[in-house]
Amino acid sequence: MCALMQEVLESAELEVVTPAKGIENQLHFDEEKFDVALIGLGTPSENGMELVRQIRKSSFNRKTPIIMISDDLRPAALTEGFKAGASFFVYKPIDRAHLMRLIRVTQGTIEHEKRRFRRIAVRARVRVKCGDKSVEGETIDISLNGALIQASHTFPVGSPVEVNLYLLAGKPPIAGLGSIMRLVEGNQMGIQLERLPAAESGRLQEYLLPLTTG
Repeated sequence: MCALMQEVLESAELEVVTPAKGIENQLHFDEEKFDVALIGLGTPSENGMELVRQIRKSSFNRKTPIIMISDDLRPAALTEGFKAGASFFVYKPIDRAHLMRLIRVTQGTIEHEKRRFRRIAVRARVRVKCGDKSVEGETIDISLNGALIQASHTFPVGSPVEVNLYLLAGKPPIAGLGSIMRLVEGNQMGIQLERLPAAESGRLQEYLLPLTTG
């Protein structure tokens, strides 16, 4: 089954990552963005269900398509899978053609997620506030989902922050809430935008979309 999944994913020009242990799976999903996740479920299936729930809680993969492939034939398994957060639920055995059709169905979501996370090199003024402290800096790159910025000092990983992006001269900044996801040498911070109001998200998309597709 693993060999079949790898063959299908590679034929769809997707790089395959196959962690060996549950904890490795969780760490991968917490630290890296994936296009699609295929999870094989045994009997009992609770470990796999819990992994799906963890993926849906992760910052990077909340909307990643998840295909669950199960040999758990209980009627409740299907309901449990979708409740946990699965996008598709299929029973073993599954052949190459069926799996390829599922991957193709996810392509629209995959492309949307790629655009959302695609980083565009943009230099713009930014102000980041954490508690009663704030710092001004400059963006290095921006996506619909976050930004990498350089400033005089940084805040610790995990810190909740308020972000103001000054993308267009004479226009109000794009403002929202996020958190510090990573620190890079040279006083750089990777910020995940987690709660961007719909109007602000629309403004950011309007600004970035021509740069993304150009």
